[in-house]
Amino acid sequence: MFGNYLIGLREGLEASLVVCILIAYLVKTGRRDKLPPVWTGVLTAVVLSMAFGAVLQFGSSQLTFEAQEALGGSLSIISVGLVTWMVFWMRRTARHLKTELHGKLDAAIAMGTTALVVTAFLAVGREGLETALFIWTAVQATEDGWNPLVGAALGLLTSVVLGWLFYRGALKINLAKFFTWTGAMLVVVAAGVLAYGVHDLQEAGWLPGLHELAFDISSTIPKDSWYGTLLKGVFNFQPDPTVLQLVVWLLYLVPTLAVFFNVLGGGKAKPAKTPAVKSAA
Repeated sequence: MFGNYLIGLREGLEASLVVCILIAYLVKTGRRDKLPPVWTGVLTAVVLSMAFGAVLQFGSSQLTFEAQEALGGSLSIISVGLVTWMVFWMRRTARHLKTELHGKLDAAIAMGTTALVVTAFLAVGREGLETALFIWTAVQATEDGWNPLVGAALGLLTSVVLGWLFYRGALKINLAKFFTWTGAMLVVVAAGVLAYGVHDLQEAGWLPGLHELAFDISSTIPKDSWYGTLLKGVFNFQPDPTVLQLVVWLLYLVPTLAVFFNVLGGGKAKPAKTPAVKSAA
């Protein structure tokens, strides 16, 4: 549940911040009459994201076992790619996001109501579709009934509350640190989803090595134990992964985290050198 809570919190907070920036800018510039089109775009994006998740859930249930595994594995890999891109993109553009959104909003206002709706829809819709896809693949990976959905819903609800508190000015946190550490944890979650996707493709017959296990510690960490369930829900841990799953997990997790933290370390601005002042004797 925690992994899905983290997904909902991280993705939802990004969307909430976008909405807060748009609404605050219109309010501060005396353009409250432009708020209804913005809310229309936001609500449309939310409905579309929910519909996309429903289509994934109910549409996949009508497929054969092999087709379900192939679809689940393929979407898992796609969602991991999207989340990885999002984590790095948010780190690079977070400090300029406000200015960028203000520029787009000014241009949309000049073009008319439809442009405002489209701008708000695109700003929130991308986050919503990514969230729906990643939550669906994470739910398929954990195979834990409704608990993953409850965790994701609680994460989204928390993000909405935090967004409202940000807007009211009642809450101030270091967003740079927040997105850094939640980004790193999301990479770990994504690694588990990727490994699960590979296993799905193996069961579908698209990849070899289904019966070549890297290790099997099911007797030590049973899947139905509370700690096995906890590890499965948080990290998508599997006590009996295949060799290919383990290799893919390592090849994704280690380089991605290394690049992520190297980017963070290398992206810090160096303090400007103070010019030496020559003293006159």
